[in-house]
Amino acid sequence: MKVFKEEQRFTQLWLIVLIALSIMVPIGIMVKEFSKENTSLTTNQFVLTLLGILASALFIFTFKLTTRIDEKGIYYQFFPFHFKLKLISWSMVSKAYVRIYDPIGEYGGWGLKGGALWNKNKGKAINVSGDIGIQLELKTGKKLLIGTQKKEEANRVLETYKSKIEKR
Repeated sequence: MKVFKEEQRFTQLWLIVLIALSIMVPIGIMVKEFSKENTSLTTNQFVLTLLGILASALFIFTFKLTTRIDEKGIYYQFFPFHFKLKLISWSMVSKAYVRIYDPIGEYGGWGLKGGALWNKNKGKAINVSGDIGIQLELKTGKKLLIGTQKKEEANRVLETYKSKIEKR
């Protein structure tokens, strides 16, 4: 039995730099206001506001995409939107393959994307980085793309379970 497992997080350098730069302005404003001689900010308000800014900026780093492929099907979880793994059984899949895609052009970026607000015929995408994904076409007509950084390994495991995908 072959099993594919992958966990991904938002750890791209460009994202870290962007977040760092974006919190500098509000923190700078807070420090400037607090350092005034006749400030209306209490120490508690200052500290709580700074902690709120930092917590909201760091929240994105709690996101985690987990993918597992085994003899039962394809599991995925995008925490904190999904609290447990969701299973798409092989009997629900009409096609499963690895492909290169355009995250911004096809789905509007990275994260939990697609559906009603973006290119509906492409389906949904759950991705964290890169431009390689496991494309699932379901028997219901729906499509789901799950991002991966392990192209070759995903291809090998999908090939192993190809016989489990029942043709229409």
